[in-house]
Amino acid sequence: MTTEILHAKLKENFGFEKFRPNQEAIINGILSGQDTLAIMPTGGGKSICFQLPALIFEGITIVISPLIALMKDQVDSLKANGIQACFINSSQSEAEQQFYIESLISNQIKLVYVAPESLSYLENAFNQITVSLIAIDEAHCISAWGHDFRPAYTNLGYLKNRFPSTPILALTATADKATRKDISDQLNLSNHKTFVASFDRENLSLEVRPALDRVKQIIDFIKVKPNESGIIYCLSRKTTEELAEKLQKIGINAKAYHAGLEAKIRSKTQDEFINDDCQVVCATIAFGMGIDKSNVRWVIHYNLPKNIEGYYQEIGRAGRDGLPSETILFESYGDVIQLQKFASEGLNAEVQLAKLERMKQYADAFSCRRKILLSYFGELVPENCGNCDICKNPPAFFDGTIIAQKALSAIIRLKESEPLAVIVDFLRGSKNAYIFEKEYQNLKTYGVGLDISWYDWNQYLIQLINLGYCEIAFHQQNKIRLTSFAKKVLYEGEKVQLTTVQKITIEKTEIKEQKNKTVANSLFETLRKLRYEISKEEEVPAYVIFSDAALRQMENERPMTDEEMLSIDGVGKAKLEKYGDAFIKSIIAFQKNKVIKTKKEATTYKETLVLYQSGISVDEIAQQRKLGVGTIISHLAKLYSDGVAIDLSPFITKEEVIQIAEAKQKLESPNALKPYFDFFEEKMTYEKIRLALAILEKENT
Repeated sequence: MTTEILHAKLKENFGFEKFRPNQEAIINGILSGQDTLAIMPTGGGKSICFQLPALIFEGITIVISPLIALMKDQVDSLKANGIQACFINSSQSEAEQQFYIESLISNQIKLVYVAPESLSYLENAFNQITVSLIAIDEAHCISAWGHDFRPAYTNLGYLKNRFPSTPILALTATADKATRKDISDQLNLSNHKTFVASFDRENLSLEVRPALDRVKQIIDFIKVKPNESGIIYCLSRKTTEELAEKLQKIGINAKAYHAGLEAKIRSKTQDEFINDDCQVVCATIAFGMGIDKSNVRWVIHYNLPKNIEGYYQEIGRAGRDGLPSETILFESYGDVIQLQKFASEGLNAEVQLAKLERMKQYADAFSCRRKILLSYFGELVPENCGNCDICKNPPAFFDGTIIAQKALSAIIRLKESEPLAVIVDFLRGSKNAYIFEKEYQNLKTYGVGLDISWYDWNQYLIQLINLGYCEIAFHQQNKIRLTSFAKKVLYEGEKVQLTTVQKITIEKTEIKEQKNKTVANSLFETLRKLRYEISKEEEVPAYVIFSDAALRQMENERPMTDEEMLSIDGVGKAKLEKYGDAFIKSIIAFQKNKVIKTKKEATTYKETLVLYQSGISVDEIAQQRKLGVGTIISHLAKLYSDGVAIDLSPFITKEEVIQIAEAKQKLESPNALKPYFDFFEEKMTYEKIRLALAILEKENT
């Protein structure tokens, strides 16, 4: 198959101009009959690797997928692109299943999605159809070394024996070396080729925060993102319900999702989230694996994940469309304790405990987080990412030897028998009942750290644990004990470098700094509403119509013809025929409204100018035009900036202009007026600020 033909198929059927990394090589291998293992990050384009060959092969492509919701989403997307597909699973009636099986036999369908448990439904049809390709999605589920082992997957090894000449494509977003080998062995892949795409999702920002007052942190975070979908992953079912309820009480459209809910409620919640009718889902990790929703803008981990594979896959559910998206992980030692207990009681306890430790090391790190993630999957990069909390705010180190000595001495005085919180109380000289019951107030170093806050002591002790000077005895009620390294600090003069404790603050101005944010009257918002209306009419998720990335490109390029619309990534022949006319009309109407608005603004400025030049005062103009004085002043400032000869000296003195010029330099030229207003402690009016900026702008042109 030539490159030209493949690219033509890609554009015509899926609307993309070019392949993503590894896609074309994987497809060519499959078309030549080669078994393939593809490790590609979430959002990296795994589906194209089997969907495009399915259009070229004469026979049927079977896609084995673990979740019903994922099948439905992908089938909806394929149908939107004019590709015939179906799914067969236990949720359907026997008549529905038989209808689709007959459609397969008569070659009316190119792709069929099935769960591993549902393969038996196709057994009788296998003798009447040609199976050209078998794609096994979420292939890590076959391996006990993986992070989401599913016993039903272990039976898939028979497929290679059943269809020896049919290529098998195994796909997963997360698999370390041990898991990759296990996948290929269990699936009996013959002479297969392994592709490992870059795991670097540059559009995802990475941040880890201490789990202190995390509900407030989450609320502050969501409040500045009113139209953005997000997922909050929680460790327990109870937490999902409690958190969703707290968010609902302050007006955030949030729902809980976990395996303990009725199937109808889970399905309804998932559908509402997919269709943009629910903004936030508070869920256990089961949620999201079957969601192909491309416009999830953020993912929060309320608790520490149990391993890096799971964490990476879960954050990968944000920003699948390639637009900037945020991830936050809250870390507490309570989570570590609970997860360690779970791991020690499960399968492969030793391996799972080691993976949990690696996850903890990631959360505690003071180096580029993306480097740590990529190295875990065997991808080494020389440069820091610049898009994680460590890169954006490098920690400041200081000589923390005395702090370390006080803490380690306190642990000795308490006979290495107390958990972290009690040690902090002891150092702070707390007068609570437990301290007095144990008579710790009589010990020599009681209260030696009164000058340091409880929060800071907590963080310093965590750092000392991470540095290896002390450790948590998880098997003994989480007592803090010294290691052999502690002696070097206490008795041998070793210096200890600690990092300055960072306080978590939510900047309200962060909306301005983030790219691609929705503006109420923007073309993106107009197109988003149109997409939502069409999705309701067709009863499909909004992102199936067009992704956020496609809408952003339309906003930037303003396509107004079929040819221009086809140049948008994600617009193929089928989608152009279905939706092109509606979106083109919406773009043209938006442009016309913008021109009309601009003309209206020009007219209102002109009316003010005519009245002002006739000698009428600003107050009289405001009264005559039924506008505020500040609005009339802003008109004069705009007219002055546009080159109209207006004397502004009656409204502002030279000294005031100089003062505002100095403020502009100190404030680094903010776009808004309020920073100036605050700078002058509200003693300089907005009108004067606006006029001075107009004068300064004119002087600099």
